[in-house]
Amino acid sequence: MTTILVVDDLKSELDLITEYLTSSGYQVITAINGKEALTKISEQKPDAIVTDWMMPEMGGLDLCRKLKKNADTATIPVIACTAKDRDVDRMWATKQGVKGYIVKPCTKEEIINAVKQVMES
Repeated sequence: MTTILVVDDLKSELDLITEYLTSSGYQVITAINGKEALTKISEQKPDAIVTDWMMPEMGGLDLCRKLKKNADTATIPVIACTAKDRDVDRMWATKQGVKGYIVKPCTKEEIINAVKQVMES
């Protein structure tokens, strides 16, 4: 079973994305910020990560940068799930190693399609 790590500091977003993924057959682990995500990643290397961009302690882009610098985690695809919707935001995320980009509020289909796309690439 494919395991997805969902990272978001808002419980409502975390719960919603978790529901979308679990109802589509994915196993989900969660974290409330990038620091907690790093711990979870080292314990249970997920197949992909869906992360918010702005969170306390460590945001999604900082998390992505740390993952890309580590040979053990560099290949885990990261999907940004954020309210930031400018072209410059997308460009900056891509430069940090983000493979998928979803703008909040998002639908179940957008989440599932993004996960499928990064898993296939």
